[in-house]
Amino acid sequence: MPDHEPHSAFAPHDHRACEARVLDQARDRLAANGARLTPVRQRTLEILLESHRAMGAYEVLDRLAAEGFGRQPPVAYRALEFLVEHGLAHRLQRLNAFAACLHPGHDHAPAFLICRDCDMLAELPAAPVRDALTDLAAESGFQVERVTIEALGLCPACAGAARP
Repeated sequence: MPDHEPHSAFAPHDHRACEARVLDQARDRLAANGARLTPVRQRTLEILLESHRAMGAYEVLDRLAAEGFGRQPPVAYRALEFLVEHGLAHRLQRLNAFAACLHPGHDHAPAFLICRDCDMLAELPAAPVRDALTDLAAESGFQVERVTIEALGLCPACAGAARP
């Protein structure tokens, strides 16, 4: 995993540098895999990167349509599926939404901290948790194929606002 703080979404940081880093890593990853970041795919990733929160497919579609990419749901769904398939975005089951992967240059199994008040999220490395779950499952004869860990709570800003 990268050497920057995994919880930086909850801390003040240079968001433009964050976006630029992720876009550069995404382009490198796709080039290495012989895939292309078409204009609609790139704009979809940029939309997801605008803030550290998850977005529903129809929210992404509305943004794409407003920018002339078309209003048909397959436009957004195909772009989102491509980003997920290539490790550039994650699907969050609890929210039925998508978030840009903040570490697209690295294969990893993330965990997500989701703020129930402001919908901000942070992506954390979850390999130790995934490995423990895989080992426990194997003891039962179960073969884990995919793990998504989503924790719901309050981000530091919302937790601080809730305190008297």
